[in-house]
Amino acid sequence: MHDFCLSIPYGLMLVGGGLLGYIKKGSIASLGGGAASGLVLIIAGYLSLNAFGKRKNSYLALILETVCAAILTSVMGQRYVETSKFMPAGLVAGISALMTLFYLYKLATGGNHLPTKAE
Repeated sequence: MHDFCLSIPYGLMLVGGGLLGYIKKGSIASLGGGAASGLVLIIAGYLSLNAFGKRKNSYLALILETVCAAILTSVMGQRYVETSKFMPAGLVAGISALMTLFYLYKLATGGNHLPTKAE
């Protein structure tokens, strides 16, 4: 599986969660954090998708995705430990931890596997 296949939906989920937090609780922090991290992931996924279309790997995109997911894991994991509330902190920390592992795997294995030329 390619990183952009998960990064773009993951980013959209974060943007949606930030908007939902703002709508339900009026939380500006939720809106800012969700929108900022989600947009970074969507942009990184888009960069990776474009590079893949050119038969290249975008290590910049993979590094951005990894750092963003790791930061979210740390911040939301800490918030979960402090509040013991699964929604949203535990959920976001769990998904972000899985995404961090996925991105680290992609980095360790050389990025997206590019298709061979059909001749």
